[in-house]
Amino acid sequence: MSRIGYGAAQLDRLHDRRDEAVALLRRAVELGVDHVDTAEFYGFGFANAVIREALRPEDDVLVVTKVGADPDPGGRLPLRIAQRPEQLRASVEDNLRSLGREHLAVVNLRRLDTGPGLRAEGDQVVDLDDQLALMTALRDEGKIGAIGLSSVTLDGLRRALPAGIVCVQNAYSLVSRDDEDMLRLCTAEDIAWVPFFPLGGAFPGLPKVTEEPAVRAAADSLGVTPSQVGLAWLLHHAPNVLLIPGTADAAHLEANMAVGEIAFDDATGAALDAVESRSSEVSIG
Repeated sequence: MSRIGYGAAQLDRLHDRRDEAVALLRRAVELGVDHVDTAEFYGFGFANAVIREALRPEDDVLVVTKVGADPDPGGRLPLRIAQRPEQLRASVEDNLRSLGREHLAVVNLRRLDTGPGLRAEGDQVVDLDDQLALMTALRDEGKIGAIGLSSVTLDGLRRALPAGIVCVQNAYSLVSRDDEDMLRLCTAEDIAWVPFFPLGGAFPGLPKVTEEPAVRAAADSLGVTPSQVGLAWLLHHAPNVLLIPGTADAAHLEANMAVGEIAFDDATGAALDAVESRSSEVSIG
């Protein structure tokens, strides 16, 4: 599998230009993308609809979706938490329908144990074991193929390992490395580490990779952008890192795909490794 895939969340920026969204995803496949990250709550189903239209069986692209939240078009936020087992099952069915499939290859269970982002409250505080029981049942039924986790703690991952976890999606970047111990566990267990917010700065108050002097210096010396340096650092940092950068722009897509060719000399690598890590714990709601 290519180490650089595509995150479909930003496809919604092309909501009124569906043909452009389809063409962008086709271009991603041409550039070597063989795994796409999506969810029913990305654009209220728009991302899934574009994926359904753009991808062909012969493309052999792995589509990874997630459950744990549902679209909420009328809400203050564009999604609502959906953590209860019956909601997870309904979310799987929603993704199957919008993607036009009978089977989802990989489904990430998005917990709300760690930030940045929403936190579960009330009846949405659900025990991980109950959720995993539902996910394994769906796997046994053939609805899903493999289980991933998202926004999970180290303890949660350890508890989930017997269920057979194939990937972890947590917020992680050069400037927010809270989960270093979890990354090491994933490396040891041959679990893919798929960072979201890979350049930091997702919410106000969070540090941004592209503002770091060491990142800017590396970009200048290599003739690339600070964003490319931040993404390339992730690939160099651990062998099990898979990237899913998202964009609605074809030129930006090409720049993201070129990240795999960027190499750091020892001095540059050391300067980047020395960048201070700051917490990514910001809640919204």
